[in-house]
Amino acid sequence: MSILMPEFDKAVMARRGDIVTALRAIVPGEGVICESRELVPYETDGLTAYRQPPLVVVLPETTAQVAAVLRYCHDNGIKVVPRGAGTSLSGGALPLGDGVLLGLGKFKRIRDIDFDNRVVVTEPGVTNLAISQAVAHAGFYYAPDPSSQIACTIGGNVAENAGGVHCLKYGVTSNNVLGCEIVLMNGEIVRIGGKGCEQPGYDLLGVVNGSEGLLGVITEITVRILQKPATARALMVGFASVEAAGACVAEVIGGGIIPGGMEMMDRLAIHAAEAFVHAGYPLDVEALLLVELDGPVAEVDALIGRVEAIARGCGATTVQVSHSEEERLLFWAGRKAAFPAVGRISPDYLCMDGTIPRGKLPEALARIRELSVKYGLQVANVFHAGDGNLHPLILYDANVPGEMDRAEACGADILRACVDLGGVLTGEHGVGIEKRDLMPTMFSEIDLKQQQRLKCAFDSGGLLNPGKVFPTLHCCAELGYMHVHGGKLAFPDLPRF
Repeated sequence: MSILMPEFDKAVMARRGDIVTALRAIVPGEGVICESRELVPYETDGLTAYRQPPLVVVLPETTAQVAAVLRYCHDNGIKVVPRGAGTSLSGGALPLGDGVLLGLGKFKRIRDIDFDNRVVVTEPGVTNLAISQAVAHAGFYYAPDPSSQIACTIGGNVAENAGGVHCLKYGVTSNNVLGCEIVLMNGEIVRIGGKGCEQPGYDLLGVVNGSEGLLGVITEITVRILQKPATARALMVGFASVEAAGACVAEVIGGGIIPGGMEMMDRLAIHAAEAFVHAGYPLDVEALLLVELDGPVAEVDALIGRVEAIARGCGATTVQVSHSEEERLLFWAGRKAAFPAVGRISPDYLCMDGTIPRGKLPEALARIRELSVKYGLQVANVFHAGDGNLHPLILYDANVPGEMDRAEACGADILRACVDLGGVLTGEHGVGIEKRDLMPTMFSEIDLKQQQRLKCAFDSGGLLNPGKVFPTLHCCAELGYMHVHGGKLAFPDLPRF
């Protein structure tokens, strides 16, 4: 996948000194970063395939400062890229050489914990896991739990509509966010939703969730918290084939059982995770299924028995049930650490993110195997089996000429296969730049124009996170074309690692 972006605005770059001075007047002290060596930590995100130093980084601490920064950039035609913890896996927070990188790392306060209404009001820089930790003493937690939850921030979770292990039963971010405070590109501060479960009017909150920083900058979020279930137990089930494991997933869901979590790993991922975490995973299986049941003790015990019977009926070769909280957490430790574990067996890897109908799991895995052979690259599969969200990890070595290009081509073909099977391009990582040029495989030109009309309603100048999500940019006034493909500046000025 070639990554192309709009040409840099040389007039803006020539005014860099004035821009830095203006931003320092808004965010004094150490809130503006402009020295070359200090910009290095911001020049890429979790995608890590490309890098580009931003024009300047600004780190506001208050909503008023965010509004002032955006208003200044709006009035002066300067692009802005919002950034949380930088853990994006689709290039969503990749900077622009002629744009301001607006970092929200200083927005790290939890403003209100309201147990009566079962909500937490938090700033966007608070990590996902920190929300659960803040309410754990009262027996509550925040349900969406991405594998990066120790580092990723809730603001980024909203931007990408992040999921996680337990989203099969409890929903993704959009199902657990009740309200947001958003600063628009012109500096206007808008509140959407609140502590109540239902709000009148259009579902603007649904629009903001998953908008990838294209519509506004989120400065406050109200999330739903849940009471911890009475008990939770997990099964670790091994299969001689991924097809048998996929069949088991379909049988469990088809039987009316909705597990708290249902994850699958293939042989390569199993071996990598076990060597890293020592969770006790069986190494003589082709697929491992982790199934967690939660709720009242009697209900969980009954469901454990039903799932075990289904698994054995589908040909499970090993079944192990957790009998303590420590053992349950150990089962999950390997899955949670699967991405870094694979990083120990390959110099580099691309983490893809596509979603398919659950019933297509065996066919999807067969297609991935074919593509692995076609491109001569190993692929480790780790995914949310319950909702069909695949995370193939394509292993490559960037120091070997051509391998990164093959890895990107393989990833693009995997995502095309997901769409062919009735799925979608992304489940939780977003489109960013990684999948931007694949959007026409899923959406018609009319679809994309309609989506961009919505973008124009929030950001008529196209200054917020430009070059992301849409393969073709349209002028808001005329809905004419401004292509980013032919002859425009590619990321060669973004050297690969």
